[in-house]
Amino acid sequence: MISIDRRSLQHFDWMLLALILLIVAVGLVNLFSTTQPLPPPAVGVASEFKTQLAALMLGLVGLVVMVAMDYRRLERIAPFLYALVLLALAATIAFGTEIRGNKSWLRIGPASVQPAEFAKLGLIVMMARYFHRHPPGEMRRLLDLFLPLLILAVPVGLIILQRDTGVAVLTLAIGATYFLFVSLPWKTWALIVALAVAGAVGAWNVALKPYQRERVLSFVNAGSGDSLGTDYQAIQSRITVGSGGLTGQGWLEGPQNRGQFLPTQHSDFAFSVIAEEWGFAGSATVLGLYAVLLLWGLAIAANSKDGFGAMLAIGVVSMLLWPALINIAMVLGLAPVIGVPLPLISYGGSQMLANLVGLGLLLSVSMRRYMF
Repeated sequence: MISIDRRSLQHFDWMLLALILLIVAVGLVNLFSTTQPLPPPAVGVASEFKTQLAALMLGLVGLVVMVAMDYRRLERIAPFLYALVLLALAATIAFGTEIRGNKSWLRIGPASVQPAEFAKLGLIVMMARYFHRHPPGEMRRLLDLFLPLLILAVPVGLIILQRDTGVAVLTLAIGATYFLFVSLPWKTWALIVALAVAGAVGAWNVALKPYQRERVLSFVNAGSGDSLGTDYQAIQSRITVGSGGLTGQGWLEGPQNRGQFLPTQHSDFAFSVIAEEWGFAGSATVLGLYAVLLLWGLAIAANSKDGFGAMLAIGVVSMLLWPALINIAMVLGLAPVIGVPLPLISYGGSQMLANLVGLGLLLSVSMRRYMF
């Protein structure tokens, strides 16, 4: 399964690798700042930083393994990988550790992992296999969507049972990306929209916890919620972003960050600290790196020599695109706070490992598009 030769190395995508490493470096620099204690204690290395560094090392190993693997071999074992992630999700519901009301962590030896992050990869491989064998342009009826919708619905449903709304929304968005390529009549699309609305109403009444509904309502009502309760994170995030100005307060110098006024500033609101310390110029640079990375991924999909590779690339791009869009909107007060980290930058070992493995797949597709 693992195979790499001089011919494929000649086509290695160094530009893509450079973009990945640049964004990861930004994340590490930012994480070091967000996890520093208040003065007067001396600057030290926080446990979160060490954990992230360990996850990064594992992720780079996973990236190298994916690069060395011919991605086309994954098509044959896609059902096995998909079944494996479903089993992991079910095990998490049964035996997982509950943290902040979410039962989404599974203890494996000394480490805790979040299987839902890896479920995204299993879903991408399975959806890529299905849409490669059933080209979306040939799908004309609602019945044609039954199997891919079922493939998507099962992991999303299991993640909802874990009460991890943020990851469930992201997983749904990643799977839904594939349906954008389907050629259906407008009446069928209208029916799908109606079913989606009905599903959203059901999720509102069943899946969302009271505090999550309060956050959505306060967002819809333009910040009419409790400034010390449901609105606190959103308000502090906007203050943090605004305090950066054009060029920022400087690394380790952001008053909001150093004063720890913003909860989860090392994870969900990492971009707020980037904006405070590096200003509009630094924020725009980071967003520019993301934009180039995503466009590069789309170019790889467009130039892939086979449908499976193209669908894999689309899935990996969506795996980065949707959380980035939701996180930035959340940070700027343009979306409710639902706990979505910024890929490759926010603290989180499982999401770092899963994202790097996915990017390894993208590198594999890129370097092998010249070989057949």
